[in-house]
Amino acid sequence: MILACQNVSKSFGDVEVLKNISFHIEEKDKLAIVGVNGAGKTTLLRILLGDSTPDTGTVVRARDIRIGYLSQHQDISFQNTVYQEMEQAKGYLIRMEQRLRELEEEMKHLSGEELDKVLETYNRLSTRYDRENGYAYESEIVGVLKGLGFSEADYDRDIQSLSGGQKMRIALGQLLLSHPDVILLDEPTNHLDMPSIHWLEGFLSGYPGAVIVVSHDRLFIDRVSNQILEIELGRSTLYRGNYSFYREQSEKKRQDAWKAYLNQQAEIRHEEDVIRKLKQFNREKSIKRAESREKLLDKIERIDKPEEVHSEMRLTLTPVTESGEDVLFAEHLAKAFGDNRLFEELGLDIKRGEHVALIGGNGTGKTTLLKILARKLPKDAGTVTLGAKVRMGYFDQENQDLDLEKTLFDEMSDTFPEMNNTRIRNVLAAFLFTGDKVFQKIGDLSGGERGRVSLAKLMLSPANLLVLDEPTNHLDIPSKEILEDAIRNYTGTVLYVSHDRYFINQTATRILELRNKVLTSYKGNYDYYEENRDRLYQLQNGENPHADQNLSVTRNGFSIVSTEAYAKENGGGGKEEYLQRKEAYAAERKRTSDRRKLEKLVAGAEEELEEINREMNLPENGTNAELLTKLTTRQQELEEQLLGWYEQLEELQ
Repeated sequence: MILACQNVSKSFGDVEVLKNISFHIEEKDKLAIVGVNGAGKTTLLRILLGDSTPDTGTVVRARDIRIGYLSQHQDISFQNTVYQEMEQAKGYLIRMEQRLRELEEEMKHLSGEELDKVLETYNRLSTRYDRENGYAYESEIVGVLKGLGFSEADYDRDIQSLSGGQKMRIALGQLLLSHPDVILLDEPTNHLDMPSIHWLEGFLSGYPGAVIVVSHDRLFIDRVSNQILEIELGRSTLYRGNYSFYREQSEKKRQDAWKAYLNQQAEIRHEEDVIRKLKQFNREKSIKRAESREKLLDKIERIDKPEEVHSEMRLTLTPVTESGEDVLFAEHLAKAFGDNRLFEELGLDIKRGEHVALIGGNGTGKTTLLKILARKLPKDAGTVTLGAKVRMGYFDQENQDLDLEKTLFDEMSDTFPEMNNTRIRNVLAAFLFTGDKVFQKIGDLSGGERGRVSLAKLMLSPANLLVLDEPTNHLDIPSKEILEDAIRNYTGTVLYVSHDRYFINQTATRILELRNKVLTSYKGNYDYYEENRDRLYQLQNGENPHADQNLSVTRNGFSIVSTEAYAKENGGGGKEEYLQRKEAYAAERKRTSDRRKLEKLVAGAEEELEEINREMNLPENGTNAELLTKLTTRQQELEEQLLGWYEQLEELQ
């Protein structure tokens, strides 16, 4: 054990953020901390680091361990070049190397005992230098810089000329090069593109020390962690597995808790009905039996109703009108900023119902391309054409569609003047803005809250083409899952930029990769892209012209593809595999439809049960045995149906 948290609690004012948190990690453990925004994850990291003191409980650290920490708001006031700053992390090795050179010079002029003494010091220092991998520290620095997306041309750049995101990557690189015994990372993927995230996953997975990471990047957590610590309503639960294991087990735990609660409630209601009937007979023996059963009922240890901690936004996106088959067509697009030419001769063709993810490295021009398509930014050349009946809705990651001086309520009412106050309140409540929060200024909201306001506006718009720039930024995992579900079931067309690979995998039917100023199309989700990216990139952009003679694709993103080539592009297998894929897709749609129907049945049954309970508790019905019998029978029928439906829902999910 190198680090342990024992019954740690922490409050801010009257709010108890952490309640008796306990866990420990061993030398090579990789622990991910998950929970909704505001759950106390960053607070726990700062307590582990020693920057914050718990109200109760202790943090035990093994002797002489070094802890490295990367916060979301790191000090990035560097004064060196990129390479010089990275060398700072290896300063002790550089000083050791300098001392070795000094000793080598001294030994040239010594003999006898003096030489033996210096030689002993030299050998001891040289052994340590070798053990610390001193002979390879320069190549290690280069490896980390390249992994984090810096080219050799960046090494001599003054750090002050870099963007905030690039400075954060320098801070991350310094931390990784310092090789602490425990690495604490708070949202490390926020400023990384996909290649850098992929590199970091490999680095951390093979890291010889322990890693504790807070992240909303589910695929990153899945590939890095071997333990998940969930913080929910201040309390913690440890799952010994990766994110996929945690998700499966936590959902099972939640379902089991609901079943246990519902079963006990059914038993209690049944017993209360029996007691009520015995008392109605108004005989001495029946009253005694009723009192005896009441005592037994009082002794039952009541199961608390599971709390709906994930009562996040319920997002429904429904296009008011259906567009034509051709939704968005662009060709020969070009854009440059000064000498930086992002792309030229770029084109794309998007059809109705497609959910297209636009991906690529940082600085390739993804956001710029979206802004050009949404007519938010002028193009240098080319044309953009919208199809018949297409109405575009645009989500800006910088939330420039919001007036920071307005309140949430005024922003919504001014944008949708036909909506009454109740409707506005209901929509804002769906996005977690309730009570006096609706009268807060937008300028005072966090980035995530502003993003939710923009999504709320988009939800109410009449758009049938959604163009989204990083829609999951600042959203916690439960909110991402709700947005995923909404987009997955959206019958309109979606084009979006995202670095969230899990989100892409769940929502994309096609991926466009912007690489080397060229768009390459992959008909599938992120898993399909990862499996085929290099092969199809070469195939579609003429780097390997003999790979497939049946496929004809121009450099600007349009393709004229034969049936055989289409089958090959989608994994091989021709018509038979295409039909299998189509059948699997239909089965998934049917599962989704069945789940929705069951959810409606469950909601209706729960409402009817509440109404039955209300009627049974009315004083005027207390002596109406016929009515109570009828209500009890119906109650039992509904409870049996509910249990069956819950099981079916669990199977479908």
